[in-house]
Amino acid sequence: MSLKDVNVVNANNKKRVAIVIANPAVSTTTGWNVGFWWSELTHPFYEFTEKGYEVEIFSPDGGKSEPDAMSDPRDASGYSASDLISMGFIHTPSLFSLVENTKKVAEIEVEKFDAIVVAGGQSPMFTFENATDLHQKFVEFYQKGKVAAALCHGVAILKYAKLSNGEYLAKGKTVTGFANVEEDFADEAVWNYGMLPRDKHIMPWRIEDELKAIGANFVQAGLWRGFAIRDGNLITGQQNFSGSETAKLVIAALGE
Repeated sequence: MSLKDVNVVNANNKKRVAIVIANPAVSTTTGWNVGFWWSELTHPFYEFTEKGYEVEIFSPDGGKSEPDAMSDPRDASGYSASDLISMGFIHTPSLFSLVENTKKVAEIEVEKFDAIVVAGGQSPMFTFENATDLHQKFVEFYQKGKVAAALCHGVAILKYAKLSNGEYLAKGKTVTGFANVEEDFADEAVWNYGMLPRDKHIMPWRIEDELKAIGANFVQAGLWRGFAIRDGNLITGQQNFSGSETAKLVIAALGE
């Protein structure tokens, strides 16, 4: 075996990823407190750190971020009770503290990172419109040939991200995100439980509709199936079950 057959790891040249989670907000459609979704942070974090990547967590405004309640494995609904990766993250003080004190997106030094990953949750649908620093950073990653990724409702960033020529970044790109069939399912669920009247929707607009409207080729794998897709250095994941799939495409794009 020659030296060229050996995969030499340079510990001083680790890949670095910036994960962005949303700040807490109040939904204008339901009045609920909304935030980021645990698995969309923790599952990519796990995949990246298993590869030896360095990961930093940011939010548009910085400071303490709050999760959507149903994304917490401890929530009484039991919706995320099987999410052991998130449970482990939550119960590891050094990791949980990263969510308690996020850095501002404006502080991201793009040249020091290889990729940006924008997680979802409900808050992005209400807060990303005014997150202009995030718009700029996401486009900067993309235009510098670095990996720009988003998943679930974090794909809301593509409604606002425009290139330096004024065109939408997502125009002509193949993308995914929280799909209409999933929005329909979620609305039906809250209606059936009497949590909202049938003339109200959980979300103020829909990822699939808006991305199609700006000229993106929107694809999806079906209801609640883990799925992510890469188009050049743009990577998108479908929903909260797609964190690992999204991260693995980022890892592949970075060449491990």
